[in-house]
Amino acid sequence: MKLYDLPASPNARRVRIFIAEKDLQIPMVPIDMISGENRKSEYLAKNSLGRMPLLELDDGTCIAESIAICRYLESEFPSPPLFGSSGLEQAIIEMWQRRMEFLLLNPMINIFRHTHEMWKDRITQIPQIAEIESEDVKEKMIWLDAELKGKQYIAGGDYSVADITAQCAFVMGKAAVGIRIPQELSNLDAWWSRVTTRKSARA
Repeated sequence: MKLYDLPASPNARRVRIFIAEKDLQIPMVPIDMISGENRKSEYLAKNSLGRMPLLELDDGTCIAESIAICRYLESEFPSPPLFGSSGLEQAIIEMWQRRMEFLLLNPMINIFRHTHEMWKDRITQIPQIAEIESEDVKEKMIWLDAELKGKQYIAGGDYSVADITAQCAFVMGKAAVGIRIPQELSNLDAWWSRVTTRKSARA
């Protein structure tokens, strides 16, 4: 199998970190979105939405959407379990994964889309959306800091896909939209130090 990758994408990074945590060796095929490589017929035949990441299996089956890719890899390579082992663990991790996606990752992406020059001619940018999302993200960081009290990782157990999603959100916040974790949010700051010193963080 091989992964069609967009190096700067937080969703693609989510899959790369997941692969690294599983210690898998999957060839990466970078796709140049700026030049429109993802809009060419050859790639659209694999993913009609023209998005990355995309996992192509040896039989030609293509799986798009980062969490769908991660779920497939989890089923094929269950150790270490990043979606949980028991039904309860899986439910708790799914709850936190969705929270991290809806409350942090998607807003960070929206801020980027509505402020960055790259998206100027691709969408109708609305600065007010970025302003609202920025304030909401700051509030959610305070909330998450409180939720992390007494916990090493977001779902309360071991490192999981919920941590990966939040990690990708804050990488994007720091690199692309100027949102950083305040040091006074000590629980969140300590969590950030833990996840960013993992070997997989450089994937």
